[in-house]
Amino acid sequence: MFARLARFVVRHPWWTLVTWVVAAVVIVAFSPKLETESDQGEFLPSSYEAVQAGEVAAKAFPQQADTTALVVVKRADGGKLTPADTAKVTQAAKDLTAKKYPTVQGFMTSPQAVAPNGTVQIVNVPMKGLTPADQTKQGDAIKQLRKDLPSTLGGDLDAKVGGEIAAFTDNEDSFTTSMAIVSIATFVLIIGLILVIFRAPIAAVLPILVIVVTEMISMGLIGVASKVLDFSADDSLQIIMTIVLFGVGADYYLFILFRYRERLRAGEDKKTAMISAMERVGEVITSAAAAIAVTFLVLMLASFGIFAAWGPSLAIGVLVMGITSLTVFPALISLLGTAVFWPSKSWKKQPKERISSGMGRMVGRRPALVALGSGALMVALAAGAFGFKADYDFQSSFPQDTESAQAMKEMEGGFPPGLTKPVQVYLQSTDGQPIPKATLDSFAQQAKGLEGVGNVQPAQPAPGGKVVQVDLLLKKNPVSNESISFVKDDLRPAVHKLTPPGTKMLVGGETAIYGDINKVVNRDLSVILPVAGVLIALILLLLLRSVVAPLYLVPAVLLGFAATMGAAVYVFQGLMGQPGEIFHLPIMLYLFVLAIGTDYNILMTARLREEAKEGHEPRRAAALAVQHGGPTVAAAGLILAGTFSVMLLAQVSMLQQMGFSIAMGIALAAFVMSIFLVPAVTALLGNKAWWPARVGKPKQPAADPVEDIKQPSGIGH
Repeated sequence: MFARLARFVVRHPWWTLVTWVVAAVVIVAFSPKLETESDQGEFLPSSYEAVQAGEVAAKAFPQQADTTALVVVKRADGGKLTPADTAKVTQAAKDLTAKKYPTVQGFMTSPQAVAPNGTVQIVNVPMKGLTPADQTKQGDAIKQLRKDLPSTLGGDLDAKVGGEIAAFTDNEDSFTTSMAIVSIATFVLIIGLILVIFRAPIAAVLPILVIVVTEMISMGLIGVASKVLDFSADDSLQIIMTIVLFGVGADYYLFILFRYRERLRAGEDKKTAMISAMERVGEVITSAAAAIAVTFLVLMLASFGIFAAWGPSLAIGVLVMGITSLTVFPALISLLGTAVFWPSKSWKKQPKERISSGMGRMVGRRPALVALGSGALMVALAAGAFGFKADYDFQSSFPQDTESAQAMKEMEGGFPPGLTKPVQVYLQSTDGQPIPKATLDSFAQQAKGLEGVGNVQPAQPAPGGKVVQVDLLLKKNPVSNESISFVKDDLRPAVHKLTPPGTKMLVGGETAIYGDINKVVNRDLSVILPVAGVLIALILLLLLRSVVAPLYLVPAVLLGFAATMGAAVYVFQGLMGQPGEIFHLPIMLYLFVLAIGTDYNILMTARLREEAKEGHEPRRAAALAVQHGGPTVAAAGLILAGTFSVMLLAQVSMLQQMGFSIAMGIALAAFVMSIFLVPAVTALLGNKAWWPARVGKPKQPAADPVEDIKQPSGIGH
C-alpha cells in the first residue's frame, strides 16, 4: 500500500501539491472557528459541588461581579491609618465611582474594610465581563485607575491596585515576552539543529513551512469537529497544538529525510530513492501517527472538559500531520531531489558512524548490563513521582515585583490571605421562607471557630432572603496546594456539619473549584493511562505482528512517563524548594512524553524487527538497529527536547516547569528508552520477542556477532 502511494506521489508531485493547496484554501476559508473558554471551572462536570454552587450564585446574584480588583491603601509613612485617612479613602471611593470606568461597577469600602491592626484599608472594585474584549477594557480601567489614585488620595496615602485582573494586566507583558522568546528560540533551534545535521538550508526551512500550513488546516477541521461533537476548548489549545505538530512533524520529516539520504547513498536515483524510503517508513509513520492519535482520543473519556476537548482536537492535528508526511513531504522532496541537501555533498558519502556503531556494539555484546543500567536509571527517577504535589497558584509563577503582587503582600499584612478568594458558602431555604438573621449569625459564629478560617464576612442575602452567601476567609494562601487539600478534605465536610435546620448548603469559590478539579484530574488519569496503554499495545501488535513485544514496550512507555514525573519532583520540589508542580503537568507529560515519545519506540522496534527478518541473530540485530536507527532517533529527540527546553528562557516559572519536564521526558524516551533499554531487552528475549510472527532464517554467525557491521537498508540513518 505504501509503495503504491509513494509511486503516485513521486510520479505526480504537482497534482499532490495542488490538491493540498485547494483543500487548505477551502478548509481555512469556510470552516467555523473553534470557541474557547478561559474559566477552568466551566469545564467541570455539573455533578461537582463547586459547579452547583456557581449555578446557585448565578441565579441568586445575577449582578454579582465577574471579577474583582482591590485597592490596598496605607499611609505613606508606614504608620497606622487615622480616622481622617479612613474618611479620605471613603470619599475617594465615591469620587472614583462617579468617573464610571469601563466594566467597573463601583468602588466600595467601609469601616470593616480597615484591617484590625489599622495598617491598611481595602477598596473593592467589582467588574463585569468575561470575554477577551471585556478583559481588555478591564485592563485599561486598571491602568487609568492607577494614574488617578495619587491625585485622588493625596500625598499622605499610598495605594496599590491588586486582584486577579490587575495581576493579569501586570503579567500580560511578561507572558507575551516569554512566549515571543520561546517562539523565536524554537524556530531558531529547529532550523539550527537541522542545519547542523544536514548542513542544508532548504532542508532546514522546508518542514517549518509545511507544518505551519498543516496547523492552519488542522484548526479549520477542529472548528468543524467542535460543532459536530459540541465541545469548546480553553485558551491553551492553540499553543499545545503548535507544539504537538512541530514535534511530530519534525519527527516524521527526519524519518523520511534520513531514509531518503540512505537510499541515495545506496546508488538509487532521486525518484526511486524516495519511493524506497516511503515504502519503508510509511508504515512506521502511519503506526506512530495512529498510536498518538488514539492516545489523544482516549482523553475523550475524561470528565474534565478541557481534556475532553483536547482529545479530538489533537488527534485531528496528528492525523493531518501524518497524511501530510505521507504526501506533501515526499512530493516536495522528490521535486527538489538532491537539491534539498544543497550545498552539502555529504549525501554522496557513507558515514563512519563511530558513535552509533559503538553504541550498537555495546548493546549487542552486553544487553543484560545495558538493560539493567538503563532500567535502574528509569526506576530511580520514577520513584520521585510518589512525591508529586500539585500547585494551583499560577500568580506565584509570575514575577513578584509587579504592583499587583506587592498589593497582595501589603494586604496580607492586615487581612487573612483568603480575602481575595474566599470560600463561598451558599445557604438555600428548604421551606420556602427567608432564612432568619439569627440562624445566619449562629452559623457565622460557628464557622468562624473552624480550624483554618481566619474570618467570616457578613452574610449577603439574595432578594427575598431564600438564598444567602457567607464568605469564609482562609488563614493561608487560598490557592496553595495545602489550602486546596484542606478545603476539599477537611473544611467542606466540617462546614456541612454546621448546616442550619431548614437549609441546604453548597460550598463553592475558587479554592473549592480547584479541589474539585483535583478530584476530576486524578479520576481522569486513573482511567486514561490504562486505556491508552491497552490501545498502544494493540497498535504495536498490529505493526509488529507480535504478542510478546507489546508486553514490555507498553510498560517501558509508562515507566518513561513516571520517570519524567519523578525528575520534575526532584528538581522543582527538591532542589528548587517549590511547593509543587503546575497541576496539569501530568496531563502535559501524557500528551508530549507518553504519546509523542511512542514515536521513537515504534521506529526502533520496527528496525529491530526488520533486522531480525533479514536473518540476523538477536544480538547482531540489536547492534544493527541501534547503529542505523539510533541517529534518526537521536536527531528527532534532540530537536524535540531542544524545542521544549527553550521554555526555560521564559520569565514564568510555570513555563519553565513545563519546558524542563517535557524536554527531560523526550530525552529519556529517545536516548535511554529507545536507544538502550528497548533494544537490549529485545536482544535478551531473542526471536521470542516477535512471537507468533516468524523472522528470517538466521545467517551464519561470525565469531563476534556484532563485528563487521555492514550498511543495511533499514529504517533511519
